[in-house]
Amino acid sequence: MLLRLATLDDAEAMRAIYNLEVETSTATFDLVTRSLADQRAWLAERSGAHAAVVAVDGDEVVGFASLSPYKERAAYRTSVEDSVYVRRDRHGRGIGKVLLGEMLDVARRHGFHAVMARIEATREPSLALHRSCGFELVGIEREIGRKFGRWLDVALMQRLLD
Repeated sequence: MLLRLATLDDAEAMRAIYNLEVETSTATFDLVTRSLADQRAWLAERSGAHAAVVAVDGDEVVGFASLSPYKERAAYRTSVEDSVYVRRDRHGRGIGKVLLGEMLDVARRHGFHAVMARIEATREPSLALHRSCGFELVGIEREIGRKFGRWLDVALMQRLLD
């Protein structure tokens, strides 16, 4: 498996992974799937410190991860939020851990101090992934989102970088 920076050519494969989660899970709180143009625009915003990387097996994108600004206000500029998505037929193979490890390295190289993760509170595999990479639970946002006709809590996890 190869990790590399995502390019616009990866947009369709990334969109397929992401849109399945939009339509069928609480891995994202998005309610509307992304068009190819939407995914390309999202990718165009991901460069430098707020990079997106893909995991490629052969010639197939099997997962991706990114860093995004945590909040807009200037005092938060030393913090980022991570996102990790792995194609469902590749779950349980360590791809998420490799992607998250790469995002932590990218964040460290760009001088960020804190990496935050906002995870729907019942998604134990995502919580476990982040715990395995040194994240700690710092709070629960109660009934902060609504999807599939139910209220959802979000676990806020944090990793301080060296």
